[in-house]
Amino acid sequence: MKLEGIRVLDLSLFLPGPLLTQMMADHGAEVIKLEPINGGEPNRVIGAERDGTTVFFANTHRNKQSVQLNLKKPEGVEAALRLAVSCDVMIEAFRPGVVDRLGVGYDAVVEQHPGIVYASISAFGQDGPYAKKPAHDMATEAYAGILSVNVGPDGEPAIPGIANADMLSSMMGLSAVLMALYRRRDTGRGDYIDLSMMDSIIAAMPNNVGPVFAEKRPPEPKQERSWGGNAMYNIYKTKDGKHIVLGGAEMHFAKAVLDKMGRPDLIEACEPPPGPTQLPAKKFLTEKFLSETQAYWVDWFEGVDAAFAPVNNLRQGADDPQLRHREMIIEDDRGWEHIGIPMKFRDEPGKVVFDLPDLGQHTEANLRNVGYSEADVVAMKDKGVF
Repeated sequence: MKLEGIRVLDLSLFLPGPLLTQMMADHGAEVIKLEPINGGEPNRVIGAERDGTTVFFANTHRNKQSVQLNLKKPEGVEAALRLAVSCDVMIEAFRPGVVDRLGVGYDAVVEQHPGIVYASISAFGQDGPYAKKPAHDMATEAYAGILSVNVGPDGEPAIPGIANADMLSSMMGLSAVLMALYRRRDTGRGDYIDLSMMDSIIAAMPNNVGPVFAEKRPPEPKQERSWGGNAMYNIYKTKDGKHIVLGGAEMHFAKAVLDKMGRPDLIEACEPPPGPTQLPAKKFLTEKFLSETQAYWVDWFEGVDAAFAPVNNLRQGADDPQLRHREMIIEDDRGWEHIGIPMKFRDEPGKVVFDLPDLGQHTEANLRNVGYSEADVVAMKDKGVF
């Protein structure tokens, strides 16, 4: 697999870092998860469980090793540094300054291991006026202005359906780590990567900041192309209280739909720009879709050249034939469902290994691997280092 021979030390918690390192594990990297001495990774206890294992943990920590160390003890810090020196990549996601105070920051590691690729993931980055603020995903979206355009039918900001900033910082972090590893082949040196969740989410909006940059004003969601101002790029309610989506504003889609509905006179109303001029088409489509059930419209659109989709719930999504065909929803021997691997390499594809580590399961073995004797390991355990 693509990342065989790469060794990763993961100090991160929750979603961005653990997902990043799981992606690496799925493609052959050896990932050592360094968990807190009291309680371990929070994902172990967050959300729905199957036989005592949370779905969250199973989908962020498969095929990893678990090491527990008390980083408030000098022996724990020394052990963590030894592990870091044995690795190619190190990931942490504490608030800025914490790893330095603990003694496992980039400067401490690179002094012993110039080839380390060290990534810090935080809400706002390692510097700037917000750097030390506590925050998770939604706060970074709020500061960046994302929530102001993520509005419900009442026009009020709505809680996002997924952790957008978490996910984006994870994927950008993976890209950055791989870039640094690629460059290291020539220079022999690693690098330090400062990843901000807030930076990541604003970087994902080049198609949304038009009025912000060009006209120096905030967008009006219901008048903008991506947020409801376009008749052919919108969500519509059906007779049975469900919803469907028209998700393509190209004019050939508008022609295909409105011709079949017997309203070619409204095609012109779907021409850019979005906003008030499209209201006649939006009004007609709103009333039209309310006249029949979602299932009716699914059948009606079969064979129509238009970007149409029913709004599925997540259970329906998990059963969707496209996701099943693409092995994005997979099952283990127990019948437990898991999220699959999104990167589909033709040669050396990734592989899902469903094994999950018990808390601290691999501590002693990894300590021995970095030079500790059996007597050292016993002494460290007696001192509460793990």
